[in-house]
Amino acid sequence: MTITFDATTDPPGLEFHDSIEQRRLQLGIDGSVDPEPVAVETFEFPLNTACTVETDALRLDQTCSVTIHDETGRTEAALGTGQTAELEDRLQFVGLSGPIKLYCRVPVAGTVGIGITAVRISLEREATVGVGARSLHDRPAGTITTTSDIDDMMAAVSAMPSALKTTSPERTWPTLRGHPPLIELGDRLEIPDPVDVPDSDVSLVVPPNYRSVFQAAPLAFFLGATVRAGQEPRLETSEFTHSLIEAGSLEDGIATLLKRVFFLDSLVRMEGVFQYDLYERSVLEDDLPFEFRETYDLSLTERLERYLEVPFDRLEPYVPRWPLTAHVPADPETVELLPFVVNELGIVRETRGQVPEAIPEPEPATAQLVRSAAGSRSQSRAPPSSPGESVFVRPAVADESVEHAWFGDGIPKQASKATVEAYRNQLDHDERTASIEILLVCNDARMLEEHDILDETYGNRETLPFEIDSEFGVSTRRLTELLTGGGYDFLHYIGHATEDGIECADGDLDVRTLEAVDLGVFFLNACRSYEQGLALTERGAFGGVSTYADVVNEDAVEAGETMARLLNRGFPLRGALEIAQDHSALGDQYLIVGDGSADIAQSDGGTPGLLEFDPIDDSTYTLGGQAYTTKEYKLGSVSTPAIQTIQQHHLSPGALPQERVERDALEEYLTWSKYPLLFEDEIYWNDEVGTDLLR
Repeated sequence: MTITFDATTDPPGLEFHDSIEQRRLQLGIDGSVDPEPVAVETFEFPLNTACTVETDALRLDQTCSVTIHDETGRTEAALGTGQTAELEDRLQFVGLSGPIKLYCRVPVAGTVGIGITAVRISLEREATVGVGARSLHDRPAGTITTTSDIDDMMAAVSAMPSALKTTSPERTWPTLRGHPPLIELGDRLEIPDPVDVPDSDVSLVVPPNYRSVFQAAPLAFFLGATVRAGQEPRLETSEFTHSLIEAGSLEDGIATLLKRVFFLDSLVRMEGVFQYDLYERSVLEDDLPFEFRETYDLSLTERLERYLEVPFDRLEPYVPRWPLTAHVPADPETVELLPFVVNELGIVRETRGQVPEAIPEPEPATAQLVRSAAGSRSQSRAPPSSPGESVFVRPAVADESVEHAWFGDGIPKQASKATVEAYRNQLDHDERTASIEILLVCNDARMLEEHDILDETYGNRETLPFEIDSEFGVSTRRLTELLTGGGYDFLHYIGHATEDGIECADGDLDVRTLEAVDLGVFFLNACRSYEQGLALTERGAFGGVSTYADVVNEDAVEAGETMARLLNRGFPLRGALEIAQDHSALGDQYLIVGDGSADIAQSDGGTPGLLEFDPIDDSTYTLGGQAYTTKEYKLGSVSTPAIQTIQQHHLSPGALPQERVERDALEEYLTWSKYPLLFEDEIYWNDEVGTDLLR
């Protein structure tokens, strides 16, 4: 079973554990806790497990989105920080949107209150309260087999929308978009029974070639559309047709239409089951040529026709920042990676790029020192080696998403090097241990400073169990044992590497000589570790960060600490790398290999973010920043800073709208928040500075 629960005594309550996704949630419960398992059918929501407890109060010690539902599951209220709501003396459900989704089945009157650091449910009297949990882990329902024939490819892509749980505007909620079925190449087209191909009157007509079909896949999935062959690319319904060409490019037209429909559906969905005060809706509502309530009840075809009346340049400033753009080759094998890209509604583009003008050159074979920016001589993390033969490439489009994943040949700049194996590895991995297992390997005594910093950084969160192992000066045999049999969730390596191996005490270990590794995420903080990182993802790892050039040791120490802090707070690789590159010494010689959405820990309180504030006067500030998506909180999630005076939610990922906040409210928030802060263009860690920046 994915979700398990156990009673705890200190403090009393229930601890829920998702053993696949390494997520856990602790729910405090007043009184003695003796949970009784019950059928999940007693709830009005899809759940993995449920139980009942006798209590008059429950407490979740983190912030999260809270919704109140009637006995049928219909949303009656959505609460933000500082708000309270009364529960009536009848059956109601309280939804708690944490790293594991919880629903509390409450049969008596009471009060729900949200503070900056906790949610509390207080009842008028002791009652039998049901608590149900659902994993946000989502697996494909089956595997489609297709030949390389273009008609079979279109049929396979047309079957992916079977994972949609609804075609209403609610499909913009991540939990209502299932993982598309997998696709593999074979001798004949075969769509298995669990894959229920939708009956749709919406079609995408594209030229019969691999490139066009692949680019159409994310839009076809979201619309529940059939992909058909035709020389004039168009969206076709029973009522109208619309050209898919935008600025002369099919890939641009599809990307724009996907963003348009997703965004407007996100505004219209607020008339449905889950209702929030949404920032983007408030600023656009008066300018749109349709009424939200009426549009919500229309058919998909009718909604699309209305959406196309709105100029995209009016919407574009408010569209969420897209999490992923995938640059894929127009080869038959590419069809096998499409389900993983489509699962994030990633934009698909062809592998167009150019060789950058400045190619990073490794130091000469005899050089062990490189010059720092200040002109002093500093140790490099590069041992003697010869330059690699890999070709560098910069994608033609590299600025529309948080992550640009390059699936083509060469080493990308301003993009990650993605592998389909990294995505498959996460589907294949079994249940993990109860704690998050972290391995620190330091293979150079001169770099112990970084190890000591990391040892204090990883696992410094009270509510999450971490196990941290440290190894020093390991041999090739020992590193092989750690990689192949250690079962670690995260490896942070400090030392040296070349294209041909990771330096050990008795020589180099070439990961490419290993058959498989048992490892989740990694950070190889060593010069030219790209080839070794790539090999890790091809043999079992989910993803990580490597380098394709030399790094100065002092910069590497700062980069290692910054990445450690961000990953420890629940940022995915793509968000952590972007922040570290923008606000630390971590340069563009670092890149992600594998899946950039991979992480090592859950975030507390919704989507992780980098908050920025600036003073207006002595008592007033502006607060903004950047929010990032995670595996739990994907594109279409909503978030808001846990400040009582800010009640509007906004779509993630993307920029937080600038809000005016009073000093007292900001001071209270900074006292409890653990996310990084940006002040006067410098990053600070709030567990260190607290409210000092306000003085």
